[in-house]
Formats: sequence, structure tokens, C-alpha cells
Amino acid sequence: MKDYHISKNNSFYTIGLSYLKADAQVRGKFSLDDAAMERIMVKSVELGIDGLLVTSTCNRTELNGFAQHPFQLIKLLCDNTSGSVEEFQEVAYVYKNNDAISHLFRVGTGLDSQILGDFEIISQLRASFNRSKRHGIANPFIERLCNSVIQASKRIKNETEISSGATSVSFASVRYIMENVANISDKNILLFGTGKIGRNTCENLIKHTKNTHITLINRTKNKAEKIAGKFHLVVKDYGDLQTEIRSTDVLIVATGAQSPTISKELIHTKKPLLILDLSIPKNVSETVEELDNVTLVHLDQLSRITDDTLERRKQYIPEAEVIIDEVKGDFIQWLETRKFAPVIKALKKKLKTMKDEEIDYQSKKLSDFNEEQADVISNRIIQKITKQFANHLKDDNVDSDTSLELIQKVFQLELDTP
Repeated sequence: MKDYHISKNNSFYTIGLSYLKADAQVRGKFSLDDAAMERIMVKSVELGIDGLLVTSTCNRTELNGFAQHPFQLIKLLCDNTSGSVEEFQEVAYVYKNNDAISHLFRVGTGLDSQILGDFEIISQLRASFNRSKRHGIANPFIERLCNSVIQASKRIKNETEISSGATSVSFASVRYIMENVANISDKNILLFGTGKIGRNTCENLIKHTKNTHITLINRTKNKAEKIAGKFHLVVKDYGDLQTEIRSTDVLIVATGAQSPTISKELIHTKKPLLILDLSIPKNVSETVEELDNVTLVHLDQLSRITDDTLERRKQYIPEAEVIIDEVKGDFIQWLETRKFAPVIKALKKKLKTMKDEEIDYQSKKLSDFNEEQADVISNRIIQKITKQFANHLKDDNVDSDTSLELIQKVFQLELDTP
């Protein structure tokens, strides 16, 4: 990556772990909340990292950035989570340069999602980029790459049917409830946590179960009230959690805490209770399974549910890959132009100096010399000359390295590079 004049660091890396090799417990150790991601940003700036994306979802945690060595990014992650370097190495993946670029395209377009065609990751990627931009570590490469991945994602969503049919973690949750709880429309359902997954699950519950006995609880009550108002649901205080669990048949936990929010000490009910934990890290303690009447199902188990919808989606993978190759090809072509950007910039600067000297000479020599008009004409000529050189360097049949060397030699250019 050094040749592209994007970063002072040698290479672009992706380091991370995902559902493919890391179970929910391990992913929980390496999950990053907003505060942890902010700390990584601040530390990155201190370390001189000039391009970084940090993403943490229920399925994966990744750092994509420029570094001299991937361990710089691995240490950043481990220093800000409860996971160790040794644990990370057991389940991790590390990609470099073109492989890292290809990986981000697959992740951002839903091909690497736990549920194929789930495009939730795109909003996470946007948030990631905005965070980096706020901290001044979203260089032109990061910005262009994010925009390209988002473009590919939009095209795949619009031009293929890879996201057709109702399949997502929230839908899988509701489907599991409908298949395992008799007379679901008459049961009491308690939703604890009204973040994005909680909201989506709530909408799916109302749409598919026709149940009106849904109660919402959130640590911040007004967030729950906004959703409740939309669907005319009941909202209870966080302090009422234990009481509400006593009367519910299905408890859905979608909180974003770093440690369990539900333990067996909170549960005092003798009737059957189904608990779905949609959180990473796990927000329901496994001790609840010691209670005879409690069934606990975690996000990973729900995500493994396959049906005709997912099988149908698989046939659109080749179409999606063609789109990715097209958009990625455009990105790589843009990247290649970065190789000669400093030379073109230096050439333009040199031509401008020559122009200024000549205009100054002519203005002293000719009494009726129109300096303003000469300046406009000269600038247009400079623009055409540099464009001609740029087009020559972009030509696939041209040895750009040899051409760059010749241009520098002929015009005696001094390059200003990172």
C-alpha cells in the first residue's frame, strides 16, 4: 500500500473474529461497546494510525486499518476488551491489503453474515466510518472503500433477490416462538431491551403472532415508550422486571450489557418459561437452566435455523459476487490512480511556476499585455496537459512506473508524498 500514497503505514489489515470460529462466549469477551470504540479511536490517534474502522456486532468484531504490523491492531482490540491475545489467536482471522479489501466487501454485502443476505451490517459500517471521521482517522482510502462497499450492498439488494423473504435474527426468534409455544397469541410476552434487535423483534411479534399481551421494559423508559406508543403496548419500569417475569410465558432479552442482566435469582415462576437471549455478550446467565421450568435459547441457536428462504437465497450468491467484482474493480482502478497522484500534483505545480514566470516576464515586456486573460488561458492549457498525462498513466497498456520515472526526470519534479 506504500506505493499508493494513502498512509504512512505499510499495509492495510483486517483483524477480527466472527461466528464462524468463535462461539457467543468468546465473541462476548471481544465485543466493543460505544465507550470502548471511542477509547480505541483516541488511542489510534495517539499511535499515529491514519486510517481505521472499528465494527462490533453480535456476529463479529473487526478492526480494519493501516499499520506497520497487524499486532498493533490486535493489541488495540485486546487492550480494550476482556479477551486476551492468546484467546484471540485461537479464533481470529487476519487479512492483508487486497484480501482485507475483498473481505470487507463480503461482510458489507451480507455474504459473510450469519444469516445470508442480512444487511444489518451496513448501518454498522456507516456508524463506524462516521466515528472514524469524527476522530480524523478516515483517510481517502477508508472513505472511498466504505462508499464502494455501501454501493455494492445497495446494488445487490436492488438487483438480486438475496435478501428476499423474511429471514433475520429477529424473525428467526419469532419463528422459534411460534413453533415452540402453543397458542402464542394468548400468551404473555415480555421484551427486555428496546435497541435495534429489540425493536425489530417487537415488530415481527406483532406482525406474525397477533399477540396484544406484549410488555416492554428498558433501562431508559422513554425509549420503550416510543416503541410502545407506535404499537399500543404496555411499558413497565425497570424496577418491575422481577414482577413481570413472574407472570410472563416468553421472555426476550435484547439488552446491550457487558454482563448478564437476567439470572436465576430473578425468576420466581412455576409455569413454563421460554427465554430467548438475543445479546452479545450473553445477557442471560446459564444458571437459569438449573430451573426445571425454564428453557433458554441463545442467538447462535436461532441463527442456525435454516429453511427454504435461506436455501433460495443461496442461488443468488453468484449474481452478488459479479456485482462485488464490478464495484471492487472500480475501487482498485481508483486506487491505482493514487500511485501517480503525487507526480501529477508536482507536474501541475511545476507548470504553474513556469506559467507565473512567463506571465511576469511578458507583463514587463509588453505594455498592453492582458495578464488576467493570459492567466485564464494558461490555466486551461495546464489542466489539459496534466489530464493528458493522467489518461496516459491510466492506460492498461502503459508501464506506469517507467512513465512516472520519465515524467519526473524530464520536468525535474520534487514530490510531496506522505
